[in-house]
Amino acid sequence: MKPTALPLVSIVTPSFNQASFLEETIKSVLGQDYPRIEYIVIDGGSTDGSVDVIKKYQSRLAFWVSEQDKGQTDAINKGFNRASGDILAWINSDDTYHPKAVGEAVSYLMEHPDVAMVYADCNFINERGEVIGKFASRQTDYQKLRRGYVHIPQQTMFFRAKYWKELGPLDPSFYFAMDYDLWVRIAKHAPIKYLPGRTWANFRIHTSSKTNVNDERGWKEMLRVHYRDGGSFFTPIVAKYYTRKIIGPLWKWRIKKS
Repeated sequence: MKPTALPLVSIVTPSFNQASFLEETIKSVLGQDYPRIEYIVIDGGSTDGSVDVIKKYQSRLAFWVSEQDKGQTDAINKGFNRASGDILAWINSDDTYHPKAVGEAVSYLMEHPDVAMVYADCNFINERGEVIGKFASRQTDYQKLRRGYVHIPQQTMFFRAKYWKELGPLDPSFYFAMDYDLWVRIAKHAPIKYLPGRTWANFRIHTSSKTNVNDERGWKEMLRVHYRDGGSFFTPIVAKYYTRKIIGPLWKWRIKKS
């Protein structure tokens, strides 16, 4: 198939003061083996040298800006408002793609037109880029998401732009669970699929990462989605929240030891 006949994939990177990792992220997008990528970088007015990193690659970016915004969710929305692709994704400025991620995701979505979103496996890496674990990816669906069985590494997800147009944007009131909220909305309308045995991204865990610092806040926001959509207190997602409140300190201790 000629490259011009392939779907355009729009990828957004939201960033703020992540100069230490941003270049690795950018290179992982630009180094994909898929020929039709529209790459957009939305920086929140960084003061740590991030802009110099972005300018180094600006000729290969579809758009970039560095200006004060309202945070990560706002930055992603701004990026997708600029996007013209048939398939969308975002990769945070401390995470990275594996080289075949985009091509494999596009191939699956082209072969399965009924599927709205696809995702795969993901490694945990530390500040030095060393693999320290594996994300517990599993097949999930609307009902399982509502029960708190997420199992989707955001770094690996690719979804059809039509669902963004119909169901977006991300809810700006969410700081952490904006992706979960979007997945729930998408999964209610069409299938989402997990591709086992394919590792598409690296999820960086470090001392200032949102997952490490604000995990409990994320689960509180997931409960907001649960109750908003008519969920009961006596459900697995609520039990998982209170369980994580107990084991959360052990997780942070493990990350610090890595």
